[in-house]
Amino acid sequence: MTSQENRRIDDLGTLKAIAHPLRMRLYRALFVARTATASQLAEQVDEAVSLVSYHLRKLAEHGLIEAAEAQSADGRERWWQPSSYGLSIRDEDVRGNPEMAAASDAVGRTVNEQRSALHRRFMDERLTWSDEWRSAAISSEWLPRLTAPELAALGQELDALLEKYDRRARAAEAAGDTEGRENVAVHLHGFPYRG
Repeated sequence: MTSQENRRIDDLGTLKAIAHPLRMRLYRALFVARTATASQLAEQVDEAVSLVSYHLRKLAEHGLIEAAEAQSADGRERWWQPSSYGLSIRDEDVRGNPEMAAASDAVGRTVNEQRSALHRRFMDERLTWSDEWRSAAISSEWLPRLTAPELAALGQELDALLEKYDRRARAAEAAGDTEGRENVAVHLHGFPYRG
């Protein structure tokens, strides 16, 4: 049963496992699909089923995904699901450990590259979306001057707001309200920088 909480990653092996670009793509695709087989995911990421199966087993070894209830009568394929509502990596869990910090940075770079690719794809395909979806899309940048505690509070408020919308949408979808629903990516970055 998928945990309704975020999985806090605080060990080196799991950080290294999720830092792998294909594994991150598979995790994201599985998170969106809720449940899927290796064959279904292989089609989405355009890789061989055997390779996808291998990487899914690696994600499962680290508790990031788990076996799911079969969604069809065909018992030959294994179904997978994320083992938690999401993932989190906290600075305090990697601070003071160079190997953990490097693995955490690798995860961050992988995530950022994949987020950028996803946004570029939207920009390339923007005109294929309806006027309503193009108008609803969000692109903004804010450059406030904050303290570290203010930035932390902002992040917590934004996370809570996004979680509220996500859980509401999941409940509606589970109740059969699928009309007009699309996958939506919301990417937020908040970090200090010097001019």
